[in-house]
Amino acid sequence: MSDMKGHSGQADSNKRRQGNQSGAGMGSNAGKRSKKAQPTARDTALDVLTAVEQEGAYSNLLLNGALQKSGLTGPDAGLATELVYGTISHLNTIDYFLESFVSKGMAKLQPWVRNLLRLSFYQLYYLDRIPPHAAVNEAVNIAKRRGHQGISGMVNGVLRNVLRRKAELSLPSDLSPEARISLAYSHPEWLVSRWIEQYGEAIAEAICIANNEPPSVSIRVNRSRTSREEMLAVMKKQGLEVVPSPISPDGILVLSGGNMALTEWYKGGLISIQDESSMLVGAAVQAMPGMKVLDCCAAPGGKTCHIAERMEGRGQVIANDIHTHKAQLIADQAKRLGLDHVETMTNDAANLSERFTVESFDRILLDAPCSGLGVIRRKPDLKWTKTPGDITEINAIQRTLLDAVCGLLKPGGILVYSTCTIERSENAGMVEAFLQRHPEFSLAEDMPEDWQALQEASAREKNGLQILPQDYHSDGFYIARLVRTSI
Repeated sequence: MSDMKGHSGQADSNKRRQGNQSGAGMGSNAGKRSKKAQPTARDTALDVLTAVEQEGAYSNLLLNGALQKSGLTGPDAGLATELVYGTISHLNTIDYFLESFVSKGMAKLQPWVRNLLRLSFYQLYYLDRIPPHAAVNEAVNIAKRRGHQGISGMVNGVLRNVLRRKAELSLPSDLSPEARISLAYSHPEWLVSRWIEQYGEAIAEAICIANNEPPSVSIRVNRSRTSREEMLAVMKKQGLEVVPSPISPDGILVLSGGNMALTEWYKGGLISIQDESSMLVGAAVQAMPGMKVLDCCAAPGGKTCHIAERMEGRGQVIANDIHTHKAQLIADQAKRLGLDHVETMTNDAANLSERFTVESFDRILLDAPCSGLGVIRRKPDLKWTKTPGDITEINAIQRTLLDAVCGLLKPGGILVYSTCTIERSENAGMVEAFLQRHPEFSLAEDMPEDWQALQEASAREKNGLQILPQDYHSDGFYIARLVRTSI
């Protein structure tokens, strides 16, 4: 699945408009950290937040690079990560409250000053473990290093006023449901309105609450090399706190234990890092040994490899992606996991019918490009960068891909359509329209064994499985299993 990067949304357009306005005394080096100084966690977080606002880049990519460059480790790296994701997650709530403390308004501040106030407010308002005086003093020190005395004095005054009036900060009582949820849980109002329309006010509010929670760490066991029981025993013996996933028989939740990508288990191909909801997709394909399987939009290869792991080394999995460098990621994953029956190729999925003959695959997975609104917990930038127009645009792509690849499926075969979004137009609505256009397809009646424990998500839509982020504390995902009849 490739998530489609959109343009600025309601809150984001305001944010970016602010980012283009300069404050007094802003020179070419204004707000820049001295290259000689050892960066602190707050320095690093400030660099990332300012770059996200000014360049529109994804915070996770910028943060990973910044952490490597800074050399921060352990608690310091953890604090920088918390400040970046926490500040972005609560962005419009932070700006709403800060606006009353900044006499000239947030929009007139230099971007680095605005983000320094944001990350400092986040510490004072949302975090209990950081002493307030430490957060204020560090912010003032950063302002002195990067700006002039007037800026450091303003930062000091604003943050001390926040501390004095913290207990008074509250939202208006006369807000509409969408405005209340938008400000209380920091989501764009247009998005909250859509979710209220689709799911109702209570569920929309629960979605927003869940999106602000830290994501779980979960791994998938390579069943072609070991079992979940064996892996659990080994990890517990090494002192890790791990439990079986309640929703995937191949999954393990890592409650404490560090970066799984740095372990010998990962390097040796015993495990992969994957969200639990995503694990359900490979299982839904139900690929058997000896089958020929097509994964249309396969990068970075997690679902491809999960499918292959279940085929006992027999059969063929063709993993396609439109980008050459991403196809290489799939090949690297397959090699790491010892999956020799995975073949990679580069092509536009809309043109795959020109590459393969009709009715040539037993199973097809279309993990379609989507808005990505089910993974806001992992990528909080998404809620500020998407617009309704992005969803309309991606709907057209999804329809094109479904129509393009469905003819490659053999009669009796199964086409799995999946996305990591919770938008009905991309999910159940997309499948309903597809079934109307293609009477030779119907919903598969048999339910994968993995779905037995997912009754709430299974009952949400008549066409497919719709998981919301609050259901199992996993990513929001949609999965539909479509069978081609002999017509």
